[in-house]
Amino acid sequence: MGAAYFYHLTRRPLDAALVALLERSLAQGWRVAVRGTDPERLAWLDTKLWEGPQESFLPHGLAGGAHDADQPILLTASAQAANDPACVMAVDGAPVEPAEVGRLERVCILFEDDDEALQTARGQWKALTAAGCSAQYWSEESGRWEKKAEA
Repeated sequence: MGAAYFYHLTRRPLDAALVALLERSLAQGWRVAVRGTDPERLAWLDTKLWEGPQESFLPHGLAGGAHDADQPILLTASAQAANDPACVMAVDGAPVEPAEVGRLERVCILFEDDDEALQTARGQWKALTAAGCSAQYWSEESGRWEKKAEA
């Protein structure tokens, strides 16, 4: 059974934090689905990943291509990712179901430091933990990731 990790982005922008987490996930041998809510925002993330340093290139694709199933990292707005991920990284308040947490290695919920994002993340925390999912809350407020809560 997996766990939900909540990452409160207080110092780095989404794209920078996402790169670090994606690198760690690929090092684990996991396929990843980055789940968003807005196709334009996912296209922006796709561009950011392509513009990263060549030595740390992250192989990925934007959902809707002919090779979605082959992508180590697939950016998608769908709950059903074609690349059969072991990890889902939900951004911008993308929904996560308790059953997903149970069947995946990890679910990462990344949220920025604004009132709407905080309220959405709190709602997700309550729903997932009430359903019996293991969850951890991580903050980078001190300058490095620190676990602040666990349920």
